[in-house]
Amino acid sequence: MINTIILQAAEGGGYMQFVMLALVVVVFYFFMIRPQLKKSKEQKKFREALTKGDQIVTIGGIHGKVAEIKDTTVIIEVEGGNRLKIEKSAITSEFTPPTR
Repeated sequence: MINTIILQAAEGGGYMQFVMLALVVVVFYFFMIRPQLKKSKEQKKFREALTKGDQIVTIGGIHGKVAEIKDTTVIIEVEGGNRLKIEKSAITSEFTPPTR
């Protein structure tokens, strides 16, 4: 069976190779590229929808509360009343503290 497939591919020449290459590109698009693009759009929408008082987590794992929002930066308040100025792109998710 496998020998038959190999022989057919060899006889088909470039046509069969082109079909296989196109199939690989389609699989990569739907299973790798498309989900990553969707995730990037959701992250961008989340960052644009930030408001003062939101609890967030940064890429570095820092938890804080949004104190001020500017064009490309956000000032967050962390435990102890300290304030940190970070890039919006460093915010990964919203954090909701667990209820007791």
